[in-house]
Amino acid sequence: MKKFLIVLVTVATLLNPVKVFAADGWAIAAEALGVLAAYQSTLREMLALGNNVDAQMAVRRQDMEKNGVDKNKRDVELVDSVMTRLVNNGQYELKANSLPFVWSVNDDEKFNAACYPMNYISINRGLVRNLNGDENQIAAVLAHEMTHGLEQHSAKSYAQAVAQQLGAMIVGLHADNGRNIDWNKFSAMVDYSIAKNINVPAEYEADEGGFYLMTSAGFNPGGGAASMNRLGYYVRYETRDFLEFDAHDKPDEQTFSDHPDTDKREAKLSQMMSEYGGGHVIVRKVDRAYKVLIDGREIFYSMNTGDDPTSAAINAYYFAGGLSKAFHDYDSIDGWNFRRVGNTTDFLNDELAYRELRALSNLYNLGEKVQTLVELAYKYESPRTRERIFEADEKRKIFWAKVRDEADAAKAKAATQLRINADIYNDHGQGELALKQIERALRAKNQDDVAECLGIRGRAKAICGDYDGALVDANAAVDKDPKNLYNFLNRADVRHMRGELELALEDIERAVALDEKNPIAYKLRAEIFDETKQTDKALESYKRLYELTKKNPRVVPLNYLEKIDPKTAEKIRKKKNKKETTDEEDRAA
Repeated sequence: MKKFLIVLVTVATLLNPVKVFAADGWAIAAEALGVLAAYQSTLREMLALGNNVDAQMAVRRQDMEKNGVDKNKRDVELVDSVMTRLVNNGQYELKANSLPFVWSVNDDEKFNAACYPMNYISINRGLVRNLNGDENQIAAVLAHEMTHGLEQHSAKSYAQAVAQQLGAMIVGLHADNGRNIDWNKFSAMVDYSIAKNINVPAEYEADEGGFYLMTSAGFNPGGGAASMNRLGYYVRYETRDFLEFDAHDKPDEQTFSDHPDTDKREAKLSQMMSEYGGGHVIVRKVDRAYKVLIDGREIFYSMNTGDDPTSAAINAYYFAGGLSKAFHDYDSIDGWNFRRVGNTTDFLNDELAYRELRALSNLYNLGEKVQTLVELAYKYESPRTRERIFEADEKRKIFWAKVRDEADAAKAKAATQLRINADIYNDHGQGELALKQIERALRAKNQDDVAECLGIRGRAKAICGDYDGALVDANAAVDKDPKNLYNFLNRADVRHMRGELELALEDIERAVALDEKNPIAYKLRAEIFDETKQTDKALESYKRLYELTKKNPRVVPLNYLEKIDPKTAEKIRKKKNKKETTDEEDRAA
């Protein structure tokens, strides 16, 4: 249960996109401009918003209202499947002040996705369509966006954009190091367009982090290079919006674009794919075709097929990516499971990462040749190759273990916020997110209220439909700390969802006995009375709730507000009718 019933979060349009400096030199640049304090202050606010569940929910709502919801069921299901796999199976850890990832697919036709400071990922339907619904390429892009969130790039970029814009204003107005600027006007979050305003070093960092995140989740290691090839073609030949991307006439020239040159990024991702498999497999471009080589010996020659001008590159990267994953995962040829199936040689298994490799091998009858070259690769492989693969894996494992340990060891204030965030997810009806958050809260070494954590977890389980498990946790919370009224309120909500209304009312009365001025108790009681058609009792509870929240009309249903405060109810009704009329006119237009 939130201690505060209403938290107002404003997502405002404040600035146009501006170029940002490289991350490492930004503090120096900000100090030179006289805006270092503004940058640091804005960054603190952005990081705080990044840990604000209400802000996360508000941004998602705003995205859907502004850009619409993708009406294609397949798009949404595909993205949900990819994101769920990345979130649940990928190797990563959240910082103590970061929220679990949430996402939506909007109806914008542009080829783009963005990660907001509060780990909300907005995916345009144009991205899904332009990647032809390809799971591995979509996974590469979304893992890239997740890395922006994990490294808190968006918060830093927003703060840089605000400070730089203010710096320009200060220079133009000859202000006294910004002391005459009202910084509060720039403390809210900037518009969606600034979400793209990530500096070039951060893009490369997100490419690298995204590569390892997607491969750890079981996607094809060639997906990153394939998606970058597709993006490069789109930028050069398909988009008609010159503001959408900044295509470079000179490959080494980086202008105002938020994304580095796609050819360079493709090459880096291809190199990472090769190194992931111990360097055995490389992709080499020859004119418009692509060759895949195992230790310098050609195994697959890929040319464009059908109407897709990027098919040669994509097939080559997927063929090579499957090979690299197998070289990475198996210390010997035994793991490849080469076998005769009819007149062909098949190998490996049905994992997603091997799908295209096996299909192409079967199509062109390459199984025997693959087996021969793989046998040679292991036969002449240097022991140092396996050591490098192991060392790289171990380095990533240690890195993420450190992030988790630091989050678990966070100060008491951060541990408390983990618990509060889980509670707010419950208020939004997001039980699964609440469960993820509360487990982090229970792991925190400086958690100051384990009993309330159990109560919050019980409520989350009930929201997810686990009513028996919910009651076990809710009872444990009350037994552990019967002096905390929120433990009774959480159990009351669990019992309410279980249909045990009399028992729920008993818990509410015990909470009121502990604090008769707590508004949540009256809200829960009013809802139960309303459900059971005891309108007089519901009205009395809503009256008390209205008084305790200082006449906040949002907490009272309109049909009861009309009896409690008719004037306020009439204003709300008129405003609602006006909005509905405007929406109808917009739809008609």
